[in-house]
Amino acid sequence: MRNLNLNALKMFDAAARHLNFRIAAEEMNLTQGAVAQQVRGLEADLGVMLFRRKARGLDLTEDGRRYHTEVRRALLIIKDATQKLQPNAKQVTISVTPSLASKWLVSKLPYFMETHPGIDVRTIASEEKSNFTSDGVDIAIRQGARPTGDNLYTALLSPHDFRAICSPDYAKNTGNIGKVSDFLNHLLIQDGHRLWNKLFDEAGLGLPEQMLQFNQTALAMDAAANGQGIALAPNLLLSNEIEQGRLVEIWKDDRSIEGGYYLVYPLGDAANAEARTILANWLLSECAQVMEE
Repeated sequence: MRNLNLNALKMFDAAARHLNFRIAAEEMNLTQGAVAQQVRGLEADLGVMLFRRKARGLDLTEDGRRYHTEVRRALLIIKDATQKLQPNAKQVTISVTPSLASKWLVSKLPYFMETHPGIDVRTIASEEKSNFTSDGVDIAIRQGARPTGDNLYTALLSPHDFRAICSPDYAKNTGNIGKVSDFLNHLLIQDGHRLWNKLFDEAGLGLPEQMLQFNQTALAMDAAANGQGIALAPNLLLSNEIEQGRLVEIWKDDRSIEGGYYLVYPLGDAANAEARTILANWLLSECAQVMEE
């Protein structure tokens, strides 16, 4: 067997993490065809099928899953060794939920890049829990209870502060919304956190017969902006949409709810520890401004 091409291994790693050639190609700034071709060549060199091709996306075979574990570990060792040789190389990888990425972080990052041009920020939008070792993640932001674990730094970015929102046109016909039961006469939009269920349950009310369902908060917000009903969403995600006039707030949830959005990263030495700390402090500062509004 000839020596394996490092670029092919990198493309295999990207495809295995995303289970999608298109997204892997976007990450590597290549064409989808180039990534698929390199992966096919790698499979031919190995004499092993690494993926099962599906109509939408990919699945790793058992051999592919085992191989990716080792390849990923090897690539991270190479990355770490290179960073130690290049102490001025400052790249920070941040993992955030897809809704937080699209509705908040994406619009904020250009300001960070302007004030910190020497720091390269790589964003991964994922619901998966980061392990900070084999996944290459330096900082994670997650929603829910405060993360726990040995040698972890955690900080509250934003508490759970939910608002009922809809489009300006829909708001013209909502009337006065003063209590939970007032929502029963409206079209409601639910996301994967099932906030409406919890709200009605605590109020001792049954659920409406029909609600529009989405798995992500960002999609529920988009549906609300399109006039399809009323959604519940964390205040942290709403500032841009409200400023742009796509959404209006019609009710605030005043309950005291545990949890929120937490910033997490591993304690200890790292090649990019200074850059990681700068980005973490900036994120905390940006979120503090939202909470003060």
